[in-house]
Amino acid sequence: MAGSMRLVAQPDTWELRVFVGRDSLGKVKHRYVRFRGTKRQAERELARLVSEQEAKPAPIVETELKWNSTTTINDAIIAWRDNGWADLSPSTTRRYESLWKVQIKDSIGRRRIASLSSYDVEKYLRSLKDDGLAEASVRQVRAVLGRACRLARKWSGGALPNPIADSELPSWSIESHTPVRAPSLDEVQRLLVGAHSLDPRISCILRLIVATGMRRGEACAIRWNDCDLMLGTIRIDESVVSNQGSATVKSPKTRASIRSVAIDEGTLDELLRLRKIQEDLAQAADMTLDADAFVFSFEPGGLAPPHPDSISHGFMKARARSQIAGDIHLHSLRHFQATALDAVISEKQKQSRLGWTNAVMARHYTDSVPDEDRRAAEHIGRLLGKGTGIDVDLKEPHTGQIMDPD
Repeated sequence: MAGSMRLVAQPDTWELRVFVGRDSLGKVKHRYVRFRGTKRQAERELARLVSEQEAKPAPIVETELKWNSTTTINDAIIAWRDNGWADLSPSTTRRYESLWKVQIKDSIGRRRIASLSSYDVEKYLRSLKDDGLAEASVRQVRAVLGRACRLARKWSGGALPNPIADSELPSWSIESHTPVRAPSLDEVQRLLVGAHSLDPRISCILRLIVATGMRRGEACAIRWNDCDLMLGTIRIDESVVSNQGSATVKSPKTRASIRSVAIDEGTLDELLRLRKIQEDLAQAADMTLDADAFVFSFEPGGLAPPHPDSISHGFMKARARSQIAGDIHLHSLRHFQATALDAVISEKQKQSRLGWTNAVMARHYTDSVPDEDRRAAEHIGRLLGKGTGIDVDLKEPHTGQIMDPD
């Protein structure tokens, strides 16, 4: 039947059911609506809903993709999205989705894979360059196309070619590359001074990133039980990524990212101050600060990690207050760490401290902190100086604002 109704509650509450079609498996689908009124009024409303449904175009029933000469690039990317993207990090899938919708979907995405040659692919990539797309973005577009076509070839049992495999990227001149600039020691010190007028969590997390070179997402995922405040070490074994407006905690991509690093005395002092602040905030909310609470959480009790974008926004505010050049980004602080340690520890230990894959794969990483890493922390600490000089007593736990000592 196109529709039916039944009385579900007194007085005069009806459930109206309207047939809307069948899904791809042939299963019947209905629309359910609650309506209050007399029986005659309910019948009229049901008739209106049925008429409204019948006026809609017939739904498109998804059918299984056929891997043949009619398969397009878009078909392959959609199949890969439905059967593979779930294994990727949220930030990676968002990037792939953006590249597909903006650069691929309405251009080369409409082309049949069997009709494409390496010449066609290279011509398309060059057009992206001519339109002003950056080299890194063009390279990523080619990577998405290559992966999709490689999977299409596999899923078609070798019937489809992979026109991306033999294609080459356009060349860019050396002048077109803008290297990342590591900030000077003066710029870093000014940045940390400027950060002290912001939220203490922002101030402390920027100090920690400068002092250890850890990534933004790694710093956001630090919990109190990752911090050995007696030995002055921090365990890095998680990361926080943006996921459609929320923050998601995930495991690192490689074992190289799992490491313990030493911190200097000044950074340790900042963490101890923040610990007191977070404990006071939790107590004011009748909560406790558990061992697995997130260090830089903006919620009482530290139940949720900070959103990575909030840290970037805090950094930009500190940069503006410190009048530091706009070519210094949050990730530049990681470059400062790498540059500052050149004359202090070996390249191998520096790569281990920063979580680079190629160094850690050469040896088994342990939880112990080597002497070289301790020297690295002490060296950074001497460069940055001791703490902030801001007394914990000036912190108002109820408002989260720095009070005027006068």
